[in-house]
Amino acid sequence: MAQEIKILIVDDEADILEFVSYNLSKAGYNVKTAKSGKKALKIVEDWIPELIILDIMMPEMDGIELCSTLREIPELDDALIVFLTARNESFTQITALDAGADDYITKPIKPILLKSKVKALVRRHYHVQSKERGKDISLTFGDLIIDTDEFMVTLQHKEISLAKKEFELLLLLVSKPGKVFKRDEILNKVWGKEVIVGDRTIDVHIRKLREKIGKSYIKTLKGVGYKFKY
Repeated sequence: MAQEIKILIVDDEADILEFVSYNLSKAGYNVKTAKSGKKALKIVEDWIPELIILDIMMPEMDGIELCSTLREIPELDDALIVFLTARNESFTQITALDAGADDYITKPIKPILLKSKVKALVRRHYHVQSKERGKDISLTFGDLIIDTDEFMVTLQHKEISLAKKEFELLLLLVSKPGKVFKRDEILNKVWGKEVIVGDRTIDVHIRKLREKIGKSYIKTLKGVGYKFKY
């Protein structure tokens, strides 16, 4: 599958571009690079990547601004955007997620870890996207199987009973494995903007989901939201 996946790497440092592009190309991905946000935007006019890896600190247009701009392009709705950055502060991570990023990778990173991280991101995202396009009505994550047509969840071949909102919440989280969904986004997409619920509503539903499917699948990013990890 790697050769089918197009990856765009954007960084103003030539050595970083060379390091990342070399290792991902060697792993079989179709890679293009850009030294600036403007060049990246030019590339995506006629070459739509499945994964975009961005640096944050870049001249003219930084990674946060570029990410926000990329998220306004309809053709990139399904694209993964991941930040590769030396900045690991919580503020930077939250800002990146607010701009529309799906994840972030902290520099420095060893080649084997870089390839492993990218492989995991692409595999999970690619798997869910292909299912959503109608190739299969079941989403499978190890022993956890979600039947989106029958509204049924099974774990280790045993049917798990979920309330409607629990199922909708789980379905939202698995729609982009690894992406951190912010609390406001969860409330809007699961409960709707017109429905007023208490501050603890999400926490209660997350707790119930963890009780039913196990704690390992749903991770918390304190102060931000939740993500599905497989």
